[in-house]
Amino acid sequence: MSRKQELLYRVRNGGAMTRRDKLHLVLLLSMPAIFGQLSTIVMQYIDTMMVGQLGANATASIGLVSTTCWLFGGLTASIGAGFGVLVAQHIGARAYDAARNVLRQSLMVCMALGVLVSLFCVSIHARLPLWLGGDPEVAVLSSRYFLIWSLTVPVMQLLFLSNGMLRSSGNMKVPMVLGVLMCLLDVFFNFLFIPLWGVAGAAFATTLAAILTTVCSFTYLITRSPELRLLGDRNAPSVPKLRPDVPVIRRSLSIGLPMTVEHVVFCGAQIACTIIVAPLGSVAIAANTIAIVVESLCYMPGYGIGDAATTLIGQSYGARRGDLIRAFSVLTVGLGMGVMTLLGIVMYFTAPDLMRLMTPDPLVQAEGTVVLRIEAFAEPVYAASIVVYFVFLGLGDMLVPCVMNLASIWLVRIPLAAILARTMGLRGVWLAMCIELTVRGIIFLLRLRLKKITVEPQPASAQSV
Repeated sequence: MSRKQELLYRVRNGGAMTRRDKLHLVLLLSMPAIFGQLSTIVMQYIDTMMVGQLGANATASIGLVSTTCWLFGGLTASIGAGFGVLVAQHIGARAYDAARNVLRQSLMVCMALGVLVSLFCVSIHARLPLWLGGDPEVAVLSSRYFLIWSLTVPVMQLLFLSNGMLRSSGNMKVPMVLGVLMCLLDVFFNFLFIPLWGVAGAAFATTLAAILTTVCSFTYLITRSPELRLLGDRNAPSVPKLRPDVPVIRRSLSIGLPMTVEHVVFCGAQIACTIIVAPLGSVAIAANTIAIVVESLCYMPGYGIGDAATTLIGQSYGARRGDLIRAFSVLTVGLGMGVMTLLGIVMYFTAPDLMRLMTPDPLVQAEGTVVLRIEAFAEPVYAASIVVYFVFLGLGDMLVPCVMNLASIWLVRIPLAAILARTMGLRGVWLAMCIELTVRGIIFLLRLRLKKITVEPQPASAQSV
């Protein structure tokens, strides 16, 4: 038994844990999750850098529809997150049959949603760039990119779901390895297809990498995961029943739907920001697109630590360990703020070099450098908002955090961005973002501080195998 397995066993079985044990477990789960997120960042960097060599119009064409891609991609991922929380809680309670049943329900619901989203996106791909205010030349490239991305939605849905279920079980290593694999495949396919098809080649390369990675992730989940495998387990039914379990679906959706509504409205705000930026010209759109990718160097590790927080809090809640819930909350939030503060400092001083790496256009480089340095000041408290959000996700308490996110972006960021863009251009949009992220981080820390965490009694229906 590895050290991580030993510590998770103590969480699930009421074992004593010192402060050092808790910190060790947080690091054991967080580090692979961080590296997994970093592999995603590297893939985005390489994609943006290679497309950037094609010129500002090529970069702007992807930036124009990127927020819409996040909208629909995150919509499907949010629904899957509700099922993942239930899996973590069942595993914490050692109710492995119940966890496998949640997995089966998630496959039915999430894949059906993925197909519907894909069909809808395909139906709007030709008109979307024009709706967003793109120039005709940019709109043609955007339309092709978005069409290929739309066809990939069901594949990405299954990949997000499979990796999310593995993380809920405490397995951070396999998603990390698969993230690196997808990055390497994407780079290889980029070199093959971008010279041939330009922007469309970048989308096609990502699609092929996603398909191969999804096959690996899903196969491992259903055949190798000790807690969740559906095939080859003597304790699991040989022929799984794929009948809807209404109580499970209802409970999962009660967690996932607030996140879905929040994500839709949140991305609506990002699209509104895109509409604010679009009239500023191709240089501003390109600088905005590249700066968003570069900034992910800072905040994506926060999401990795957040993944670890959800797993730890979810399993602690399932095991009815109120002492661990509070301890893991403090440790993960502190780690997230420390890591993102350090990376914010690095980004501030290396912003010119990072922008030169991503694009040869000196105007885009200059504008991107300024906005990145503005954003660097928000990273410490932005980290707090990210990790605290995932703490509440582990508890299945999502309504208030979702409302807080939406209120922050719509009442602070969008009005400020619209006002400041008139006189400061893109820099005003990013200054508004910096102010809003600071406000959001403060209110999330206050919410965590004031939250009374109660642990419900062990349900009589829990089954362990």
